[in-house]
Amino acid sequence: MTKTRNFSERELDRIIEMAWEDRTPFEAILFQFGLLEKEVIKLMRSNLKESSFKRWRRRVNSGVSQKHLKKRNPEINRFKCSRQKAISGNKISKR
Repeated sequence: MTKTRNFSERELDRIIEMAWEDRTPFEAILFQFGLLEKEVIKLMRSNLKESSFKRWRRRVNSGVSQKHLKKRNPEINRFKCSRQKAISGNKISKR
């Protein structure tokens, strides 16, 4: 397990954004921020409203999400959509 780290608000927003994106696998979050899947889950639980967290967990586990590289379509070979623009100042509901 990686060390617990205090993330800046900007980093925290980016991690949450990446966790919500269907096409961004947990491996991308691990690569960029050093967080394992279980640490992302813990981070999401502590930073989202309970209802938002439950909705996110259902979505990740539903089969709709591409959060796990082993489950995703092999034709998807990048972390984000080629049409995705840079997002700044992203604010997601927090407790």
